[in-house]
Amino acid sequence: MNRLSIKIVWRTMCILLQFEAVFMFLSAIVSFVYNEPEFIHLIISTGVTFLFGIIGILFTRDVKNLQMGKREGYMVVSLIWIVFSFFGLLPFYLSGHIPDFTDAFFETMSGFTTTGATILTDIESMPHGLLFWRSLTQWLGGMGIIVLSMAILPIIGAGGMSMFTAEVPGPTKDKLHAKLDYTAKILWSIYAAITLIESVILWLCGMDYFDAICHSFTTMASGGFSTKAASIAYWHSPLIEYIIIVFMIMSGINFTLYYHMLRGRFKKLTHNEELKAYLIIILVMTTLVMGSLLIHHNNIMGTEKAFRYALFNVTALITTTGFANSDYTTWAPFVWTVLLMMMAFGACAGSTSGGIKTVRITLLLKNSYYEFKRLIHPNAVIPVRFNEKVVKPQLIDNVQAFVFLYLIVVIVSVLFFTACGLDFDNAVGTSISAVSNVGPAIDQYGPMANYAPMPPLCKWYMCLLMMAGRLELFTVFMIFTPSFWKK
Repeated sequence: MNRLSIKIVWRTMCILLQFEAVFMFLSAIVSFVYNEPEFIHLIISTGVTFLFGIIGILFTRDVKNLQMGKREGYMVVSLIWIVFSFFGLLPFYLSGHIPDFTDAFFETMSGFTTTGATILTDIESMPHGLLFWRSLTQWLGGMGIIVLSMAILPIIGAGGMSMFTAEVPGPTKDKLHAKLDYTAKILWSIYAAITLIESVILWLCGMDYFDAICHSFTTMASGGFSTKAASIAYWHSPLIEYIIIVFMIMSGINFTLYYHMLRGRFKKLTHNEELKAYLIIILVMTTLVMGSLLIHHNNIMGTEKAFRYALFNVTALITTTGFANSDYTTWAPFVWTVLLMMMAFGACAGSTSGGIKTVRITLLLKNSYYEFKRLIHPNAVIPVRFNEKVVKPQLIDNVQAFVFLYLIVVIVSVLFFTACGLDFDNAVGTSISAVSNVGPAIDQYGPMANYAPMPPLCKWYMCLLMMAGRLELFTVFMIFTPSFWKK
């Protein structure tokens, strides 16, 4: 394997910065329409981002005909989230709405990784342009920065597939077409179309068009940033809550299944084991939470309200969206346990959600069950089957390694946060929430709170967790291995 080419990495990231500048400029237009003084800060930020990208492209003209290798691909995917967050914080920082650099970086990284953890204490005071940019960061990060670049400006070379594999969540990557750029176009087209549909429905049901667009961005991205401090609870509308529930569930489904559905291949949906498991988990956990609410809080909520609150919060956390319609930290500890499990599980592979993913949970359970059979019949060949296909042993090994690494990261993070002064409940909740890209945790950092009081060192560590979780751990940790750097 050839030595890593830093120039190729640098040039690719500078090209990608042009995309960020374009979307930042859209936020400046929103600010201009609302006649806000922050328009100038968004324009300056756009100019700085665009100029830096142009300079980088000009200084690397000698590598424009070279192909990107696998290591360059993984390096770009790992670094682009940091680079995008660094330039993406400029509107918040220059405008003075987030005057602390650490907080500005935290908010932006939380946006691009679709985590939804916020340090803002008075969201309603934020201007429209900055709120739009804040929501847009999540929408861009939801389907993926690299996937977007492939859809608009295909990246040629062996690194293209490596970058796609590194960014798209899940143990398997579905190519809908032989050409990778066509797959990227399909995924982003479906993503954008569903976002548009949701925004229209929310607008028709009571949100103004600005809030409807912002919440559609962050719903489909499984991000959870809201334009209101009370999140979805601000509207006191069961109808809006049910609409958000439907689209959160949709955001947690593998987007390739929508393509098959549009092509009339309905068997792909009805025979998909992961989709069935995902919906069953939501149903079972909603029933458990609803039962707890009716037992412990029957004096303040009836059956419909208990069902809605249970379904909303289970869906918000299994899809790692993190929206809130109530403060679940006031509920029974049993509910906390269920919701922490949902944070860790995550939704389907190929969706915009974080977490371990339902496919991995299903494969682990199946493999464990078959292991009992193998012990009883040691000479029998009993392979794991998924979606009517035999699963390769390498994939089972990959799933086991991922879950083990996930648990190690959570344990180390709990140790780190407790060493920094957080109590055990907050350390566990924050660790799972950050690495699963959920946003809200439990106790002090629950759905109606924020991360402003968190020590700066913990915020930087959370940024690392958010990025590692968004890229499914292996991509980020790979660049720290000696073999990655060997020629």
